[in-house]
Amino acid sequence: MRFLKLGLLLLAVLGASACSSKFYTYRGPEVTQVVVNKGERRLHLLHHDKVLKSYDVGLGFAPQGHKFIEGDGKTPEGNYFIDRRNPNSKFYLSIGISYPNPMDRMTAQELGKSPGGDIFIHGQGPSYRKGSPRDWTAGCIAVTDKQMRDIYAMVQDGTPIQINP
Repeated sequence: MRFLKLGLLLLAVLGASACSSKFYTYRGPEVTQVVVNKGERRLHLLHHDKVLKSYDVGLGFAPQGHKFIEGDGKTPEGNYFIDRRNPNSKFYLSIGISYPNPMDRMTAQELGKSPGGDIFIHGQGPSYRKGSPRDWTAGCIAVTDKQMRDIYAMVQDGTPIQINP
């Protein structure tokens, strides 16, 4: 009886730890494109022309307009792709956006500035979970940590992302 209780306790602990993983498995239709509409503060995951999921988002602290230079607080606009992922992001999980592209680099160079980089879709992380302003990032696209688990599982590297005004 003692071994049975110990075995059940061990199973319960292992089961609970498996449920708390930040990594989900997704077995649905392939996400073929991510579309962000900055004005609506919405991110859509699409399979061809069908919306699979949509989320409210936070943007850079100065969200209107295209990102031209590092530190401007803007979220880029245009066509990019998902180019990397960070399972240990300080903002929970994150997937990278291929900003800056060659045109972004050229524009910043003409201004004598750096275009910046490290633009991600990411969670909120522990510092921003409660009471944070809607647009608080340095230019990234923020969702809740729970939503980021879904996005991280569903969106693969190489997926196109279109960021609209």
